Amino acid sequence: MARYTGPKSKIARKFGEPIFGEDKVLAKRTNPPGQHGANRRRKLSEYGTQLREKQKAKYTYGVLERQFRNLFDKASRSKGVTGEELLQLLEARLDNVVFRLGIAKTRAAARQLVLHRHITVNGNVVNIPSYSVTPGELIAVREKSKSLEVIQDSLAGFNHSKYPWIEWDENVMGGKMINMPQREDIPENIKEQLIVELYSKQ
Repeated sequence: MARYTGPKSKIARKFGEPIFGEDKVLAKRTNPPGQHGANRRRKLSEYGTQLREKQKAKYTYGVLERQFRNLFDKASRSKGVTGEELLQLLEARLDNVVFRLGIAKTRAAARQLVLHRHITVNGNVVNIPSYSVTPGELIAVREKSKSLEVIQDSLAGFNHSKYPWIEWDENVMGGKMINMPQREDIPENIKEQLIVELYSKQ
C-alpha cells in the first residue's frame, strides 16, 4: 500500500478528530464522509474498534503497515508496557521530533524537510524520516536552510516548552531529546491498548 496522499479532511471526519492538525472542514462538518455519512451510526464490533484505533495511529504518524508492524514487534520485545513503548517509538521518529520541535507545522511537512536534506542529527544530514532519534541527539536545521520561509513561519511564536522531553536551543535552531516521552507527555488521543489487543489476536 502506498502512503496516503488523498484529502486529509476526509480521514479526519472518518475518525471525528483533527488527527492531522487544525482542520476547518472538520469544524464545519463533523459527520463521517460519504453520501450517507450523516445517517451512518453503525456500532463497531470489538475487532472494528481495535482496527480503527490502529488505522488512526498509522494516519496520525504517517506510517505504513509494514513499518507499523515492525515497530509493534520491537515494542513487544521491550521490557516496558507494549502500548506505551509503541507510542514512544513513533514519537522518536525523526519526522515526528522535527514536528514536535516546531520546525514544521505538520508531520507531513516535517517529513518533506527531512527528505529534502534540511535537517541534521548531531551535525550530520539525515534524510530518513523513520530514523529513530535517541536521547542526547541534537536535531537541528541545516545551516544553509535556516532562512527558509516555511521554517521561519513555523517557528514564529511556537511554544518550545510544550514538550518536557525535548530541549530547544535557539542558537543552533534545533533541540535535543532529553529522554523518551512518558505517556502523559504524548498528547495524541490514541488508545494504544486496543492496538495491542488487535495484534495479540494475529
